[in-house]
Amino acid sequence: MSSRARMALCALAATLLTSCALLPLVDTPAWLMHAALLLAVQSGVGALARRVPLARALTVAAQALASLLLLTLSFASAQALAGFVPGPQAFQRFADLLEQGTQDVERYAIPAPLSDGIQLMLVGGVLLIGLMVDALAVTFRSAAPAGLPLLALYSVAAGLADGAGGWVWFVLAALGYLTLLLAEGRDRLSQWGRVFTGAPRSPGTLTDAGGAVAPVRTGRRIGAVALGIALVVPLALPAMNGGLLDAAGAGVGSGGGGGGTISAVNPLVSLRDSLNVDEDRTVLVLRTDSEDVSSMYLRIVSLDEFDGTTWRPAKRRVVDVPDEFPAPTGLRPDIPRTEVRTRIAAADWYAQDWLPMPYPPSGVDIDGRWRYEPIGMTVVGDRSENTQGKTYEVRSLEVRPTARQLAESPEPPSSIERQYTELPDSLPSVVESTAQEVTADARNPYEQAVALQEYFALTGGFQYDTEVEVGDDREALARFLRDKRGFCVHYSFAMATMARSLGIPARVAVGFAPGTPQADRTVTVGLRDAHAWPELYFEGVGWTRFEPTPTRGSTPPYTVPDAPDSSDPELPDNARPSGAAPSAEPSESSSCSAEDKRLEACAGALPLDPGTTEGEGPFWYQVTGWVLLGLALVVLPLAPMLYRLRRRAVRLSSARHTASSAPGPSGDGVDVTAPSPGQVPPPQTAEAAAGHVLAVWRELTDTAWDYGIPPDDALTPRKAAERIVRLGQLDEAAAQGVHRVAGAVEQVLFAPRPRAVSGLADEVRGLRAALRSRVSRSTRVRAVVAPRSAVRAVWELGDRWAAFRERLAERLTALVRRPSGQRGG
Repeated sequence: MSSRARMALCALAATLLTSCALLPLVDTPAWLMHAALLLAVQSGVGALARRVPLARALTVAAQALASLLLLTLSFASAQALAGFVPGPQAFQRFADLLEQGTQDVERYAIPAPLSDGIQLMLVGGVLLIGLMVDALAVTFRSAAPAGLPLLALYSVAAGLADGAGGWVWFVLAALGYLTLLLAEGRDRLSQWGRVFTGAPRSPGTLTDAGGAVAPVRTGRRIGAVALGIALVVPLALPAMNGGLLDAAGAGVGSGGGGGGTISAVNPLVSLRDSLNVDEDRTVLVLRTDSEDVSSMYLRIVSLDEFDGTTWRPAKRRVVDVPDEFPAPTGLRPDIPRTEVRTRIAAADWYAQDWLPMPYPPSGVDIDGRWRYEPIGMTVVGDRSENTQGKTYEVRSLEVRPTARQLAESPEPPSSIERQYTELPDSLPSVVESTAQEVTADARNPYEQAVALQEYFALTGGFQYDTEVEVGDDREALARFLRDKRGFCVHYSFAMATMARSLGIPARVAVGFAPGTPQADRTVTVGLRDAHAWPELYFEGVGWTRFEPTPTRGSTPPYTVPDAPDSSDPELPDNARPSGAAPSAEPSESSSCSAEDKRLEACAGALPLDPGTTEGEGPFWYQVTGWVLLGLALVVLPLAPMLYRLRRRAVRLSSARHTASSAPGPSGDGVDVTAPSPGQVPPPQTAEAAAGHVLAVWRELTDTAWDYGIPPDDALTPRKAAERIVRLGQLDEAAAQGVHRVAGAVEQVLFAPRPRAVSGLADEVRGLRAALRSRVSRSTRVRAVVAPRSAVRAVWELGDRWAAFRERLAERLTALVRRPSGQRGG
């Protein structure tokens, strides 16, 4: 193996070993196999380009082009020309995937699911680092600087993974880099060996300025820079927030099953737009066995982090969806409850990442890839899975606490109180002072919560208005308390914040308010039912819904202290939602016509039998198949060049072997057939020598053919040599080399005792160099990329096929004749 081939393999290994530090960032290692295959092709293209040889810049460009083609084949084949040539649509596909990957990075935390966007970022990043390492270490023959891109890759991976198994990845990365340095050191020592064998020192040797001292100094400087980057980069990375840029250990919840963590994108961005739509399009249609559809809130996600300007979901660890969900946090067995089943069908146009479900859910049956977040008891799509056109069944609990049970609730656990009562120091003082003023007469947290709800819904003079801006500044809450106009976001944010200021654990839930009952016993949920409401924690009951928004949703029955045991207490007129409360009478469905209702077609949209989840094939099979196809598409056009490179190497190496192993004291020629005194040469020596000399002659004629001089097998070697010299317009040195090879061929063919001649391989190389200097650029390129003599590969295949058919025919004839001979005897 040549030194450059060894360096290329070491550069490939160093990149792959360092890339292992990225494994903790995603929940499957399939991407690494994909990256390894593409990286191997990229390295192979570089090796071929250097073998041609191409200029250094062209070598790097060829590798970059090959990498682009492979990435196109892997990620944008449907949008590319012929499946792998990128065009405008393919580049748009790359942009879309990178945008999706960026969103996934913001949404997920380690270990994230391997979406197409994240996979493109990982594989493309590894290819880029691999290209830099190969260019520095192999193309420009300087392995030490190649440690800088390797260090950058490791530093980013180590910073994002927050040191999870860090020493393992460090050892692998260091092993790869040291292997690369040792390979370069071996190459350089082979060139500098005369210094260590006592050769006289002369200007320009290792001890001069610019000799050994320069590489050592360069290595020290690079080491200092690398150490500085290793120390500085990890310190900067923790400052990044969200998704993959957060530490894995910061996630809350257990990490069983498939692992993974989610940092949800704030779902309030489009909530106000949904409330202000001109047409209340149906989002969900549900059928439930609950007797009270007025309390059928469909919860999507909870917002439990408040930074002074807005509420957002916390990063949570997600696991595989269990068959049975665990019991809700803080719910005692003596609290009345009923399990209900709800069948939900989402509209074909409604693509929501989170699954709308009644709270608290106890189980869900749905097709596709979904994950479960245990703390918020939410279900989120995996790898771009969403609710579009989905039909699913949810089992949930209808918890019915009484006012007395809530009023007698004990203190919450310190962990919940600490996490869910946290407020920023920048909170306007009017928020806390208003909360204390409103709840001045309350005797316990329950009464404080009811007082806050009544303040916003009844006594405070607030008006519901969807035209008010949500507000993203620190004075938004103070402005809402002053203007007393807003919609559900304002009311839920304000009540949850004020509850926290009073020491009551609180968070905000986002989803849908109860929909509208239909004549076919289904319930339709429209865009205008989008809603946000506060959830307050009471030990023994758990997270409990409150409704501070006037004219929206339904007032919880347990928030009426005068009738704690009533499931439907009488409320003042202004406490009842005037326009949006679910009616006991069926109404016209926006999704079902009268004829459909008569035929019960709407009920058919919610089948009684739950769907089954269909498993999907292993993802890495698809990746491997596409990569192998891409490898074939890249290698097949290069097959003629590869064939000629291999055939030339075999022929010329055989000439060197013959010259070095032939017996005799003379270097210019030895008798390989006559034995020396006391020595008997092996019988195959003459035949081997003849074969090697003829192989060199064939390489000489093929080289001339590649550069435009076709062979003429009717001529003798001497005449053929004269023809090559004449047509190639060779100088005297090259001409003598051609005639020397022709003379060796005549020795093998006609001399009684052939002699092995050394240096024949060098004569062929000299001919090739002479021909290259006398032809045009296009002829030189064709001689390398599409050599004419490569047609011999087709001829050889034809000869082998003919020989195979001949042997097969002989065997069949023997089989046919053998039984007849036996019968004749």
